[in-house]
Amino acid sequence: MSHLFQTYGRWNVEIKEATGSWAVDTNGKRYLDFVQGIAVTNLGHNHPKVNQAIKKQLDQVWHVSNLFENELQEKAAEKLATNSSGDLVFFCNSGAEANEGAIKLARKATGKTNIVTFLDSFHGRTYAGMAATGQDKIKMGYGPMLEGFHYVPFNDPEALLACEVDDIAAVMLEVVQGEGGVNPAEADFLEAIQAFCDKHQALLIVDEIQTGIGRTGTAFAYEQVGLDPDIISAAKGLGNGFPVGAVIGKKALGDAFSPGSHGTTFGGNMLAMAAVNATLDVIFKEDFLSEVKSKGAYLLSKLQEVKQLSIVKEVRGKGLMAGIECHQPVGDYITALREEGLLVLPAGPNVIRLLPPLNVEKAEVDQAIEAMIYVLSNEKVEV
Repeated sequence: MSHLFQTYGRWNVEIKEATGSWAVDTNGKRYLDFVQGIAVTNLGHNHPKVNQAIKKQLDQVWHVSNLFENELQEKAAEKLATNSSGDLVFFCNSGAEANEGAIKLARKATGKTNIVTFLDSFHGRTYAGMAATGQDKIKMGYGPMLEGFHYVPFNDPEALLACEVDDIAAVMLEVVQGEGGVNPAEADFLEAIQAFCDKHQALLIVDEIQTGIGRTGTAFAYEQVGLDPDIISAAKGLGNGFPVGAVIGKKALGDAFSPGSHGTTFGGNMLAMAAVNATLDVIFKEDFLSEVKSKGAYLLSKLQEVKQLSIVKEVRGKGLMAGIECHQPVGDYITALREEGLLVLPAGPNVIRLLPPLNVEKAEVDQAIEAMIYVLSNEKVEV
């Protein structure tokens, strides 16, 4: 028997080695990996620059405490601030912790309590993250949620403007909902959000856990849609697989996170910071991000071939984050794709999610498209 809590519906696959876009299981079967740890290894598996940085730090010092000065944190924070609307950074260990910190920062800085989020959103599995999430299935069985969260339909500007809530500390948003179905926010909706924040003197929190660190072709997805966030949460791709998260905030919020107001034992660990610095040195280059945009456009154009299949309802996404919505549940199709050597994810019951590495080759995209056309047009797949 397994001594693990069965919190995951695990696939009957164990990966023993991986490089770039490819993973190999314990039976020697090779897979084209369009999961990448759920948008985590944005530079692919075993990226040499990240590996070298971690190995070098490993032989110096792993961990001390945040009571000490940390030059690696300072360098990583400068890179995040330079490439965002923020000025100050708090390092933690995960996306859920980053969102927890963002919520705490917004409430403490404003002195207000209520936070507006959106249906089908996902912000993590801590109590604040669950409370912020607009999906009831995440909260089932855990009793009363943290109070003060109010949910509005996504991409519905009229519903947002009709939201009559006082004492609003922040609006919390994913520019592209990941777990909720790969749903990009529409321009008029985003304009309404910015206006709503201005009207209520509320902060804007943009959750970039999945969309950030180059995933959509810019350092952060909000840059492409004209938003001016006060707080940004980042994680997943930030350390290319090393556990790390970050809360990025504007300078005006600095007094709210004064000494003793928030903290973490492991956040900003030196191994994590070595990974972050190496990862950002590669991804936050203009030429690299330009390539991501180009490859993202190529992926979405090739997915138009998949869209012609009768099972497919819609194809959507931004950059190298794409979703294929089908007219029926996709679980058995994801299994069939895995058997064909392509690893993909669900995003809700009817959506297949693609999250290739940002340095994926166009030939690898072509191979993935061929596998999806073969499987999704195969009437023998049991559903």
